[in-house]
Amino acid sequence: MDFQTLKSIIEGLLFMAGDEGLNIKQVAEITEQRHEVVRDAMTDLQGDMERSKRGLQILEIAGMYQLTTLKQHAPYFEKMAYSPTRSSLSQAALETLSIVAYRQPITRVDIEEIRGVKSDRAIQTLVNKDLIEEVGRAEAIGRPILYGTTKAFLDYFALSNLDELPEASQFEHSDGLEEETQLLFNKLEGRQLTIEDVPNPEGGV
Repeated sequence: MDFQTLKSIIEGLLFMAGDEGLNIKQVAEITEQRHEVVRDAMTDLQGDMERSKRGLQILEIAGMYQLTTLKQHAPYFEKMAYSPTRSSLSQAALETLSIVAYRQPITRVDIEEIRGVKSDRAIQTLVNKDLIEEVGRAEAIGRPILYGTTKAFLDYFALSNLDELPEASQFEHSDGLEEETQLLFNKLEGRQLTIEDVPNPEGGV
């Protein structure tokens, strides 16, 4: 194995290892190279990334090497993490948000009944992004949490109040939650679509 290939493999291995990182012994065993060769390749790779001003760096912490972002870029990562942009939401989160927007206040169990799958992670994502919040407790066994949208939700979608949401009656003849969700967010983003514009799962329009 040539030296450049070894460096490329090490970079990939560190990416795969994530926060756990890898030590020289582990990389040597995986690549079947001598420890000193791996160490030289690791050091050379660190220098390459620094000289080329890459957005990633290799840090050594207690003998473990990790591929990390640059400290000086942290403000941008925080902005991305807390910005409730559509592109950062999964389909599950979009579906959950549309359900909460139209059915609030609503419990997690009710959301899952509508979606047909567990929604814990989607709900937590929306709470973390300040798009939904706890608005009370249901009068039921266990007093489950009721969720509703937040002021941040209204602000992001430029809505004065929930009455400005697209009419839910447009969804009466929709073939599924996915189509309803897509239509909802298309309209919220200013695209003037009607239910007829949504592709039919069976191939029609």
